Amino acid sequence: MRIGVPKEIKDNENRVALTPDGARHLLGAGHEVCVERGAGAGCGFSDRDYEEAGAALTSRDQAWNVELVVKVKEPLEAEYGLLRGQILFTYLHLAGVPEALTEALLASRTTAVAYETVEDSAGRLPLLAPMSAVAGSMAPIVGAYHLARFNGGRGMLLGRVLGQRYGRVIIVGDGVVGQHAAAVATAMGAEVSIFGLSEERGAELKERISPELSFVVSTTESLAAYVTGADLLVGAVLVEGARAPHLITEAMVRTMPQGSVIVDVSIDQGGCVETSRPTSHSKPTFVEHGVIHYCVTNMPGAYPRTSTFALTDATLPYVQCIATGGTAAFSDDRGLGHGVNTYAGHLTCAAVADALGWQERYRPLSELLV
Repeated sequence: MRIGVPKEIKDNENRVALTPDGARHLLGAGHEVCVERGAGAGCGFSDRDYEEAGAALTSRDQAWNVELVVKVKEPLEAEYGLLRGQILFTYLHLAGVPEALTEALLASRTTAVAYETVEDSAGRLPLLAPMSAVAGSMAPIVGAYHLARFNGGRGMLLGRVLGQRYGRVIIVGDGVVGQHAAAVATAMGAEVSIFGLSEERGAELKERISPELSFVVSTTESLAAYVTGADLLVGAVLVEGARAPHLITEAMVRTMPQGSVIVDVSIDQGGCVETSRPTSHSKPTFVEHGVIHYCVTNMPGAYPRTSTFALTDATLPYVQCIATGGTAAFSDDRGLGHGVNTYAGHLTCAAVADALGWQERYRPLSELLV
């Protein structure tokens, strides 16, 4: 199969969807790899690295004019015209991005496979996990930076000073993002509370991360009580394929201290904080009700080399599977098939159809692959 790797054009997105070693692996399996010039420069891979691996260096149009396009982030408006019914394998987050992208995918009859909804045999999300881990690890770091007084923050250091812990961190969600955020914030020395749904889960996390970690059963009442004293709130809520629920209401945000910080990692899926709206690395924050909001939709792009290795280690076996089997791969591997969000002009992800209110455009993939 002919595989294309375009250069990412999202603001400060320097990850790349395939490393030179990955290209070498695919070429060795008999596939053709076309890499747009400069695609890997942001994470330290030169065009020569790809050439030496055997890949063909191409223009943007040529990298899209293939059977399988492998990307990191969703196509932007400038790329909609390049959708020509290929298989597209990337993060899509269709429930949280402009509806125009879904329309473009449907109109072009693109087979759009979303990293974030691919499942493994245990029902986990193996392609979302690595970037969730990076974003979760980043959250306390960027939160601490924006808490600095010169950034408009309230001037509270997240850390231990002469044995005393400073800074209260509230983490809403105990999945991959929440666990990594809790591990980093606890290691920094902050006072950390993580919200989840199961006391048993709390005991497990305290054992795994730190006995100093506080676990709180998530309810509207408990969240409202804790946010009033939070220096940093990390939104880490995920509902697979769907919009994140607004667990932190605008009324709750109003009660937070002036100069406190919200890092809403859930923003790819719409955000779990009612006052959140997407931001970029070029302009990462805004202030609402005196609270600094950091809602960058491609957080791992800040550390593209680490993120590229972590992502492509996970995605490469699936790229190989699609390249070898074509659309038959979606029947052969149900977990991979679960990642297909659009196919032959139909929405095939029920959660996305529900989020957009487009249930009439939904068809189960199993009905379309017969």
